[in-house]
Amino acid sequence: KPGEQKRSKEPSSLQCMHLAVVACGDRLEETLIMLKSAVLFSNRRLCFHIFAEDSLKPEFEKKLKEWPPSYTKKFQYNIYPITFSVGNAQEWKKLFKPCAAQRLFLPVILKDVDSLLYVDTDVLFLRPIEDIWHILKEFNSTQLAAMAPEHEIPKIGWYSRFARHPYYGTTGVNSGVMLMNLTRIRSTQFKNSMIPSGLTWEEMLYPLYQKYKNYITWGDQDLLNIIFYFNPECLYVFPCQWNYRPDHCMYGSNCKGAEEEGVSILHGNRGVYHDDKQPTFKALYEVIRDFPFGDNLFQSLYYPLQSKFLDTVHTLCGRIPQVFLKQIEKTMKKVYENRVIVYLGANHRY
Repeated sequence: KPGEQKRSKEPSSLQCMHLAVVACGDRLEETLIMLKSAVLFSNRRLCFHIFAEDSLKPEFEKKLKEWPPSYTKKFQYNIYPITFSVGNAQEWKKLFKPCAAQRLFLPVILKDVDSLLYVDTDVLFLRPIEDIWHILKEFNSTQLAAMAPEHEIPKIGWYSRFARHPYYGTTGVNSGVMLMNLTRIRSTQFKNSMIPSGLTWEEMLYPLYQKYKNYITWGDQDLLNIIFYFNPECLYVFPCQWNYRPDHCMYGSNCKGAEEEGVSILHGNRGVYHDDKQPTFKALYEVIRDFPFGDNLFQSLYYPLQSKFLDTVHTLCGRIPQVFLKQIEKTMKKVYENRVIVYLGANHRY
């Protein structure tokens, strides 16, 4: 078939879904659980780009080697040191959380990668990565990145109430889940508030930081908001179920997409996987963390999750368990259907 022929001619970098994460300090476990959620539910090959402090590199290698071959064959990975190509490395390191600014340099460092999904360490995939990867195909000719709004309601949003710098749209955008067409980012001249003509991504980063450093609170996310304020045509905004945070349920449910379709990507910011402020988020994290590779997904993941959720119904986010369970249930059914079809196909000799 023509389609199949075309696929086989694609360079291997395009056959892989590229996922980048930056891990420093005590984020080793969180990062591994995020990678585990990606591998559990995705069917296509994954390429992980892990940017980590030197002390974490052997730990990552040791832990990833412990995963069973049936899972490790689904991905390849590279571990990179933390590096900043322009400006003062110490300043970049101190911006917001340690090393978080590394994500701003991905287009410069990963020169051979065409497109990439960047996620924070505190993200969990509740459905296959290929589902968000498809959004790249929805970009128009000027769009080169995609993020979700920082908030759904301007009157309770951070940027609309407190920001002292320009930001995208009416509520700003959250950079914890960010799709990037790196090829386009590298070849674009960006409008900016410093010089009348355009600047490349790399030329713009340090002067932009110097100009706004006394006004930004959320570090690199603020810089991205400033960039897309001046270049709104470059951004695709995807709905909140692709970056679902405690803010979406702790002030009453305000993510319509999640109510209709379920949460696709969970983002446990504010440390909610590790304290008792949002037990629903913590329950999902712990169940994926404790899931033994190779076990039955329904028995060892879905049912424990349901019973943990029963203990959270008195909380603001726990009142809407179906929002958290809908996609994960759908995804597990698909995983089983695929396995059964493959198994039947392999054994069908007549």
